[in-house]
Amino acid sequence: MRRVLGLVLTGLGAFFLVLALLLRFYLPGQVIKFPLNEYLVTTLTGKNVSYFSPAQLKEETGVSAKATNTIEGDVTAGSSSTAVWNSFTAVEDLTNNAPIEYATQRSAFNRRSGQIVDCCGAYVSISDVPTVKGHQSGLAFAWPIGTQKQTYDVFDPTLARPEPFRYDGTATVDGMTAYKFVEQVTNQQFASQSLPGTLVGFPDLPSVTLPEYITETITYWVDPVTGSPLNTTQNETLALEDITGATKLVLYKGSLTATPQSVSSAVSTANGAHNKINFVQDIGPLIGLLLGVVLLAVGITLILGQRGRGEFSYESDEPVGSAT
Repeated sequence: MRRVLGLVLTGLGAFFLVLALLLRFYLPGQVIKFPLNEYLVTTLTGKNVSYFSPAQLKEETGVSAKATNTIEGDVTAGSSSTAVWNSFTAVEDLTNNAPIEYATQRSAFNRRSGQIVDCCGAYVSISDVPTVKGHQSGLAFAWPIGTQKQTYDVFDPTLARPEPFRYDGTATVDGMTAYKFVEQVTNQQFASQSLPGTLVGFPDLPSVTLPEYITETITYWVDPVTGSPLNTTQNETLALEDITGATKLVLYKGSLTATPQSVSSAVSTANGAHNKINFVQDIGPLIGLLLGVVLLAVGITLILGQRGRGEFSYESDEPVGSAT
């Protein structure tokens, strides 16, 4: 009976050792991924924002603004390796209770690296700019799981192309270590607009089409473990220029920063993910290793102990002396 029990415990010990190896070296790559059913709302606010109001046909200045970004995963379009998320951003003039801009983005991306995958009806639409469908590249909505201190190309929905976000040091966000990444774009054309000539300095022309340029500095503080942005600031200027490069109309100018509530929520979510990742990568394998070693030791001890008693019993059954 002790031998049978020893064999069972030895088998269980070997099982837990193999399980520990799987938990440490195989399972993390299978289960630590960006979710398919993501739902995230982030709010940014700013003061002294200026923008051109199409409804009022004039520039509004010194207003308070709020940008609300909602990300929602399309579960049915995703797979074990690819996530598909939809993003909607609405920028509002809080001072005059009026809309400023809206933008939508649909992107598919690898659930571990964050790299965009060319599929699933990807598109970008920004206010009156024609919708851009088709190919996207770079990172989509997050950095890779296990973010490194390096430059990453991130898809810029305004420019409809990837732009470099350069690593710019380490910081602490609500007690969590974060990597800082900065994108800087200077006076890049991305669209054109037609407006009455009187609005852009050409009173003799009924309508004028001018190129639209963007200058922006966007900063993200990213949790290197999960790749999730914890905080962000956006400093952006959109303007129409003539062929000489002179600014004829400022369409938008302002700086927005994530609210403390959004930052706190992002940090809380990242902490929860840290606990799950730690269990899969560290705690689980450690428990499996300890259980495996203990069960193996007990099982082998029982087997060897039973063998020793069997040999002693066999020797004691030998006849003592001779029958003659």
